[in-house]
Amino acid sequence: MRATPIASAIWLWASPEAATAIATRDLPTILRTYRRLNGLSQIGLAELLGYDKSYVSMIETGRRAISDIATRRHIATRLAIPAHVLGVTGTDDAEYQAMLQFGDSTVRLADIARQAGHAVEAVNELWPLVARLEARAAEGHFERDSLILLAQARVALGVSLGTVLPEERLASAARWTGQAVNVAARLDDPRFYAHTLRMHGNELRKAGQLESATTHLHQSLELSSEPPNQGASLAFLARASGELGDRTQFDAALAAYRNLLERNTGSGLLFQPFTLREIYLRGLLRTGRAEEAGRIVHTTIGTPAAPQWHIIERVTAGEVLAHNHEPDAAEDAFRQAIRAGEQHRLPHQIQRIIRATTNTGMRELAAEAVAALQRLRGLLGHRTA
Repeated sequence: MRATPIASAIWLWASPEAATAIATRDLPTILRTYRRLNGLSQIGLAELLGYDKSYVSMIETGRRAISDIATRRHIATRLAIPAHVLGVTGTDDAEYQAMLQFGDSTVRLADIARQAGHAVEAVNELWPLVARLEARAAEGHFERDSLILLAQARVALGVSLGTVLPEERLASAARWTGQAVNVAARLDDPRFYAHTLRMHGNELRKAGQLESATTHLHQSLELSSEPPNQGASLAFLARASGELGDRTQFDAALAAYRNLLERNTGSGLLFQPFTLREIYLRGLLRTGRAEEAGRIVHTTIGTPAAPQWHIIERVTAGEVLAHNHEPDAAEDAFRQAIRAGEQHRLPHQIQRIIRATTNTGMRELAAEAVAALQRLRGLLGHRTA
């Protein structure tokens, strides 16, 4: 099933170059950067905006200044740019107050959408809130309620980006969750601070910064008191330890996770039997125990709490099966993951499949995964340099 093309704000947050351009609030700079990051010619941008190429050229070169509010609002809408960046609204207007009032609901609904397999939609819901809060903070407004909401929104945006960005851009997601940690450290709220450390640690892991990831996850575990939160920290810590190849730390984290789960009812995405099994399989593989992983890969424990966890598990199972010389079963698991990964727009899971199938000589399947990744890049506005 092919995903439907979307109008996405992901380009805005996925590149430091985009953030720099937005910070200038200079329309010509923003237009040129948008074209470059999205691979558009001036003709393509003109078609997107509904203008002539010559008109777009004059705006980009500064020969035509746009002072009309309706035109600036139109450009902001078409390019998924926060309207206030182009001077259309101020941060103290009624729109901002309403956004602040319902900000908690926006973050919660975005998290629900991400967990239900709609991370792109979550990004598109979060970016106006984050952009407005960032602008207010930049102007020197540091009310506690606004800062708490800003940290919550930064975490939610970073995690959503970490779900939909390809591997080469996952550092962008970690930057957003890292900024949330910086705010949470000043709020005297240990539970929330633990949450930001936990989510940032996982985004660091996904971006390949494994030592830093384990440091943040240990801190999160020390600050966590409720079993679901402790379990979530242990889940991420076990995964990061496995990817480091640290057998001792992986085994300790997994044993603590299992013991905690045996004493408490599982809940959420991370603290439940299905997640435990997936982390166990992947950790065994990463710490040189593929045969042991092969002995349990055919067992089923629990059900996934969200669509992406089924995909993650299918990729892990495919890797284990391939390492244990079960090509037919591995191919079936990978094909399930490719179809669902494309449907739910999870490029880095498909990138895992490409590596695994390439390393094991499954060339036809690797080609299918590459084609799926290319389609996703087109849908999400991801361009390779």
